[in-house]
Amino acid sequence: MKPQIIATDLAPKAVGPYSQAVRVGDLLFCAGQIPLDPATGQIVPGGIQEQSARVLENIKAVLVSQGLGLDRVVKTTVFMVNLADFAAMNEVYAKSFPANPPARSTVQVAALPKGAQVEIEVVAAY
Repeated sequence: MKPQIIATDLAPKAVGPYSQAVRVGDLLFCAGQIPLDPATGQIVPGGIQEQSARVLENIKAVLVSQGLGLDRVVKTTVFMVNLADFAAMNEVYAKSFPANPPARSTVQVAALPKGAQVEIEVVAAY
């Protein structure tokens, strides 16, 4: 199977040498999204809840560009700079996956690009 590179203007452009997503067979591997406003390329103002909401909107935009929704996500990885913010992030996250949530890993990291507080990557199935 040849990987298919995915790019959409609905989500922030990649800030480095990577693709927004790559499709291989029936799986879509989405690069980690940080809380960039697609229109400005800047981190959205606010705290962990605002940033988490923007990240999930960016992920949704990549999925929608491929005819998918958040209900097709089978695995997420959440990277946070402060796990003390986990409950607040989780409150926003739960609204995006109200039924049959995907498998998830959450890890604390020392830092994220552009000073983001949260980054989420997903794998979705067609």
